[in-house]
Amino acid sequence: MTSPEPHRSSGSSPPPPSAAFDAALRSGRGVGPSTAAVHAGEARQKLADAITDPIVSASTYTFSDTRAILDFIEQDLPREEYGRYGNPGERVVEAKLAALDGGEMAVLFSTGMAALVGVLMAHLSAGEEVVFFDQCYHRSREFCRRHLTRFGVGFREVKTGDYDAMEAAISPRTKMVVSESPTNPHLSIVDCGRFADIGRRHGVLTLIDATLCTPYNHRPLADGVDLVLHSATKYLGGHNDLLAGVVIGSREKLEPVRNLRGIMGGINSPHNCYLLERGLKTLALRMERHNANGLAVARFLEAHPRVERVYYPGLESHPYHTVATESMRGYGGLVTFLVKDADWQQTSRVVDAARILRIGPSLGGVESLIEQPLVMSYWNYSPAERQTFGIGDNMIRLALGIEDTADLIADLGRALER
Repeated sequence: MTSPEPHRSSGSSPPPPSAAFDAALRSGRGVGPSTAAVHAGEARQKLADAITDPIVSASTYTFSDTRAILDFIEQDLPREEYGRYGNPGERVVEAKLAALDGGEMAVLFSTGMAALVGVLMAHLSAGEEVVFFDQCYHRSREFCRRHLTRFGVGFREVKTGDYDAMEAAISPRTKMVVSESPTNPHLSIVDCGRFADIGRRHGVLTLIDATLCTPYNHRPLADGVDLVLHSATKYLGGHNDLLAGVVIGSREKLEPVRNLRGIMGGINSPHNCYLLERGLKTLALRMERHNANGLAVARFLEAHPRVERVYYPGLESHPYHTVATESMRGYGGLVTFLVKDADWQQTSRVVDAARILRIGPSLGGVESLIEQPLVMSYWNYSPAERQTFGIGDNMIRLALGIEDTADLIADLGRALER
């Protein structure tokens, strides 16, 4: 980076003040979350003096001569070789994501599920096992039960929030413990410090899927958690126009994950890296609106006569309200509620009546979404299985976007009157 200060030849001399600040800014240290979201991970001067990083579409990167190849191999130079191993835009967005979560390294994947599979496959071997809190994404559960077990890796679940049960489930075979926080769709909050302490005392890796939280609302790495995972498709991308996943933590724990990704090929495209970097720049601003809409709508629903129960950690009635208030900046835009005295068909009519909220899966985009978990994700499960997972016929999940709060409340009010 250029600096107006005179060049200092001595390696022991401190860097110029402007260069020191540029380095701190690039790392995201000492600045607020919105400043970090805009500037962290980026060089001050970019190719062609553009203010945005370019999209580099090459799948192959050339070397000037044989010596350049050997220098790259022997000195581990920060450059590209082949698209499956990395992309210049990917390096920028990974550095930004690591800075936002306070981690040493980030590894970007094609989807959130690809990130989870990559971590599990890199750190688990036959004869070992992983323990999950049971309020987990149903596809995560399916991968562990149906596929990891085929390779001799054990999978166990314990009740979410029961730390004694989690600790009791750890055996000499256990290599990793995993949870979401907040969970989906019940929005239970994990005490990440307590969770990390269990892993530390038993010598097992701890992983938190913080997709619903985002680094704006909480950073589990600061509580001692080893690895944080996000489906970047959601709040990090923020516009319902890309798929991506990322895992963040120390270089030591993520180098095996990066190496396996290079073999498996679960990479993101250069254009997606550009879209994700662009989306991240407004993360803090968007999260402020998601948080505000979530709390306002949750309070409206809790007071509505046609609503039986609301799941939202910002409400005093939520069982995890205290730990959420102590650990989170905001509570996010996901709100789940039960329609009073309604069967699944009556509940679906409420969903169908919404006009601003669109029917669809996913969450975290600027557009608000509404869905009935029974129909969207659990239709092929038996009633007993749905009961085990806490999925009621009268459950509705809202993924609130950034529209005006009053309009969202009015839309829900009209839908509930149906």
